[in-house]
Amino acid sequence: MAGAELIGKEEIKEVMDVLETGILMRYGFDKERKGVYKVRQFEEDFAKYCGVGFALGVTSGSAALKVALEAMDVGPGDDVLVPAFTFLATYEAVLEVGAIPIMVDIDDTLNLDPKEIEKKKTPYTKAVIPVHMCGSGANIDQIVEIARKNNLLVLEDNAQGCGASFKGKKLGSFGDMGTFSFDYVKTVTTGEGGMVISNNRDLYLRSEWYSDHGHDHNPNVGRALEGRTILGFNYRMNELQGALGLAQLRKLDYLIGEQRKNKKTIMDALALVPGVGFRAKPDAQGDSATFLAFNLPQEAVALKFQKLLAAEGVDTTCYKNNLWHYVPNWEHFLAFSTANSKKRPFTDPSYKGKVVYSKDNIPYAEDILGRTLVMGISVKMSPERLDTIRKAIQNAAAKM
Repeated sequence: MAGAELIGKEEIKEVMDVLETGILMRYGFDKERKGVYKVRQFEEDFAKYCGVGFALGVTSGSAALKVALEAMDVGPGDDVLVPAFTFLATYEAVLEVGAIPIMVDIDDTLNLDPKEIEKKKTPYTKAVIPVHMCGSGANIDQIVEIARKNNLLVLEDNAQGCGASFKGKKLGSFGDMGTFSFDYVKTVTTGEGGMVISNNRDLYLRSEWYSDHGHDHNPNVGRALEGRTILGFNYRMNELQGALGLAQLRKLDYLIGEQRKNKKTIMDALALVPGVGFRAKPDAQGDSATFLAFNLPQEAVALKFQKLLAAEGVDTTCYKNNLWHYVPNWEHFLAFSTANSKKRPFTDPSYKGKVVYSKDNIPYAEDILGRTLVMGISVKMSPERLDTIRKAIQNAAAKM
């Protein structure tokens, strides 16, 4: 559960700073808040940690995706390349701005295959969303290079990879914009919440305005009296979330370090099992180690191994069968069951492309995800628990 495992006195102290002022909103009430601006401080510290110029706190990782897409001017008539393996929110956000998600295959990193960009792009493609699934990065350098060559924007969905990096540079900072999730089971948690980052000032400002009803946050005039150039909505992070985020961010490197130790112990045990392989990592040193993904030669073998581990009290996930993270399993999405009765944007006449969500278009995902098991790695794993996992792996291997 990552950051949620470490909630303690540091988080309590930051939250109490807010409660003592009584000001829970991130904007305004300058006199009453007595200099306490937790969201602002969290944004500044997070931007510095990621090595970018700008960060914007929002209500969720899903909201972060929508805010970023709005800032990038993605909308009706456009389509966006999205990997077949991701959480549903990545697709939902594209639909929320009126664009169409185009499903593309993954590679052995379990993330978007760079070669898919030129194969799957259409005359209407405006952006690509590489998703750094399960704590380890996509081939982000190749993705950005190919996207630039094809005049496509890049939005990195780094909901599951907070703190991970590629060649020393934090994931989320390679594209035009990057997004993060801070829900309760993420690497850093604020209960709910998310972040948008960018080095592009114009994109950042559009995100900031859009997330707060179009307010341009001019410090020289009162709130709601400033000039406004766009309409928006409310995706503001509140001060309690910002307070939690500050305390969690300070623990992030420690958290990742502990996960890496625990993950190595389990990987060493799995490496002794005949036929076991591991997902490819473009930069193993940059892995956040939140998850461990390993594969076996055939799907049936993987499922048998999963069942044997479960009998020993060790749970894993086969994402090919998961209802939330693999497009072919989203029956409501495949039925175009959007929240409006007219099934927009799928039926929007402004989109001239053709939408096909067929397993035939994602052969590698169909193969590798069926053969891959994923284990969550905790920060706190006692020697006894690690020994239980090692023995479960040994016993399962003996019965294969």
